[in-house]
Amino acid sequence: MNESEFNQKVDDTLERVEEVLDEAETDLDFMNNGGVLTVICENKTQVIFTRQTPVKQLWLAARSGGFHFDFNGKTWVRDSDGTELNAVLSGIFAEQAGEQFSFDL
Repeated sequence: MNESEFNQKVDDTLERVEEVLDEAETDLDFMNNGGVLTVICENKTQVIFTRQTPVKQLWLAARSGGFHFDFNGKTWVRDSDGTELNAVLSGIFAEQAGEQFSFDL
């Protein structure tokens, strides 16, 4: 995947995350600025997505830690164990926002 394709994939992914979070019952605020999506949960904890163009990864910072994701041609997978981003996000938002989301990224 070249840099342009990578950037488009990240943009599409972050846009989809925003669409899912728009349906939240809890109070979630989010800002997308320059490839960084910051989600602020009702309890003031944050979930931060950043694009890492040099290594072609999507990084995620949450209360439970920092995670790096590679795009495998089909979906984003955590580089440490292959867990899909969808599952990681569902767990993080259940913990930090107290709400279940179904991500299809």
